[in-house]
Amino acid sequence: MARTRRPTMADVAAKAKVSLSTVSLAYSGAGPISPEMKAKVVRAADEPGLHRSVRPGAGVALGPFRGHRRGDPRLAHARLPRPLILNVMDGLISDLGEMGLGALLIPAPRGDEGETSLLESAPMDAAVVLRVRDHDDPALAILRKRGLPVVVMDAEPPAGGGQVTIDDTSATVELIEHLVSLGHERIGTITLPHAPGLETSLRPADYWPETSWAPMHHRLEAFRLAGVRPCVVVESRESMVAEGIAAGHLALAHESQPTALVVQSDLLAAGVVLAARELDLSVPGDVSITGFDGLDLPWLAPLELTTVYQDGVEKGHALAKAVKDLLAGEEPASVLTPLEPTHRHLDGPGEARGAEPRANARG
Repeated sequence: MARTRRPTMADVAAKAKVSLSTVSLAYSGAGPISPEMKAKVVRAADEPGLHRSVRPGAGVALGPFRGHRRGDPRLAHARLPRPLILNVMDGLISDLGEMGLGALLIPAPRGDEGETSLLESAPMDAAVVLRVRDHDDPALAILRKRGLPVVVMDAEPPAGGGQVTIDDTSATVELIEHLVSLGHERIGTITLPHAPGLETSLRPADYWPETSWAPMHHRLEAFRLAGVRPCVVVESRESMVAEGIAAGHLALAHESQPTALVVQSDLLAAGVVLAARELDLSVPGDVSITGFDGLDLPWLAPLELTTVYQDGVEKGHALAKAVKDLLAGEEPASVLTPLEPTHRHLDGPGEARGAEPRANARG
């Protein structure tokens, strides 16, 4: 018999119309939250179908985690896709709950001099770090000093830590080679941010920040491995549709006139599609767009995004299993979760767009 899905913090947040971090604070008792806001969360959790979704008490810290900006009027009539991270957290938090552990969402420390972080003092049995820099990560440095068990997602783990990751480099190489096989020579990219606090901006074609959240570097490295030099590079402030619109305008207005854009997340790619429509460019007639994550984007129908699918809920289950192993004194296995490239409607032949190419995409 199939197991009934356990309600999660994401369900409570949706019902209460608050952020996940607010729900976490309401149940953990850590951090600032007004009595009125806490009562609102509790009322939502007590509604039929959501009771027992989260138990009080901090057991595992989850972070770094950053929210999304809201309010872009161009998105008012679109049913926005559910971010991958929420699917991951559904699988993770539901399993932690069954283990008798609560969860606290903690923002990413920047590593600035004199900065204080809840990671330094919050009571916890283990930590799951959802975004990790490829070196000199301040969150890992704090957790290492505390001697806590650590599980990381999509990055190299610290010594003795758990890891759940993907081979996003190879998957991105496959996307690039697919576009080349269609005849594209002017291929650009829109990247995830390398750190918090940036603005969506054009970057040099050989852009390679010294330190970055690992997936951003992995998917940039794919261009070198595929032998393709991107004709335009735009770094986004955050992985969300509104930033994809801004990044899309920058990339599509670039003098190189890209005929294809490899976008590092589906949320960003959805925004790029909207930007192309605002510029009266046909997708995929004038420009092909690929994403990453395999999110549901029903408002693009009948078109579907060429992307790489990953199962966020299963990824969350794997992270929880690693936590369980560490708390039991076992050495967790490094887990490589599967990816599934899906070639759909938003890529097409590399036909001419506008004037002759002004930048050669081949390396």
